[in-house]
Amino acid sequence: MMMTDVLDKLKALQDILAEKNGIEAAIADAPTLLSTQEELLSRMKKGYIEKNELYEKARLRLSELKTQLFEAESAREKSEKAMDSITTQREYEALDKEIREASDKEQFVRKEIQKEERIFSDLDNELKSEEALIKQQEEELNERKQKQAEEINAMKASLNKLVKAEQDVSPGIEAETKFKLERIIKSKQGVGIVAIHGNVCTGCHMILPAQFANEVRIGDKIVYCPYCSRILYYLESDEGEHSYYNDDEAGSLADLEDILDDDDDTEDPDDSDPDFDDSKMDYED
Repeated sequence: MMMTDVLDKLKALQDILAEKNGIEAAIADAPTLLSTQEELLSRMKKGYIEKNELYEKARLRLSELKTQLFEAESAREKSEKAMDSITTQREYEALDKEIREASDKEQFVRKEIQKEERIFSDLDNELKSEEALIKQQEEELNERKQKQAEEINAMKASLNKLVKAEQDVSPGIEAETKFKLERIIKSKQGVGIVAIHGNVCTGCHMILPAQFANEVRIGDKIVYCPYCSRILYYLESDEGEHSYYNDDEAGSLADLEDILDDDDDTEDPDDSDPDFDDSKMDYED
C-alpha cells in the first residue's frame, strides 16, 4: 500500500477515534451530571425528616399543654363550686388560694398553647411546602434520568457504528502504528496526525531540522514529531514553501539530539502518560 494511502487511512482513523473517545467519555461522565441534583434532593429529604421530628415534638407538646389546661380549668371550677359549701374563713382563704393558683396556671398554659400553636402551624406549612418541592424534584430527576438513559442508548448506538467504521478503515495500518495513534489521540485532545508547513510542525509549532522535515516531504515512511510525538505529513503552504521553510533555523538531524539535550525547559508532552512508550517513537514504522 502506498504511504499516501496509509496516511489517508490514518487521517480517517483519527477522526473516528477522536469521536469515539468523546462518546466514551460522555457515557462515562453521564452519571455525574445528575449527582448534584441527587445530592440536593437527598439534603432536602434529610431536612424534611428533621423538621418532621420537630413537628411531632410540637404536636406532643401541644397535646400535653391542652391536658394541663383541662386540669387547671377543672381544678378552678371544682374550687369555685366548693365555695358554696364553706363555713369558715379559713376554708374560704384556702379555696381562694386554690382558685387563684389554678387561674394563674390556666392563663400561663393558654399563653404556652398559643405560642406552641404558632410553632406547630409554621412547621406544618413548611412541611407541606417542602413535601411538594421534594415531589417536584423527584419528578424532574426521574425525567432527567429517563432522558439521560435515552441519550446514552443513542450514544452507544453511535459508538457501535464508529467501532464498525474503525474495523473497516484499519486494514492496511500496522498494529503498532494504530496503537501509537490511539495513545497520541488520547493525550493530544483528539489530534494525532498533523501537517508540517515547510519545516514547522503545526501540532506543536516547533521548527524541525531540515533533513528531518525533508523525510516527511519524501513521505516513504511514518514519521513522528520529536517534540509532540504526533504523526507528521507534508502539506505545502498556500503562500509557498519558503514562507515556512528556513534552512538556517532548521539545522540538520545531527543537530536534533543537541537541541533536545540543551532545551532543559522543554517538557516532553508524553512524560505525563505512563503508558506511552517514547522508545517506540523512532520516526519509522
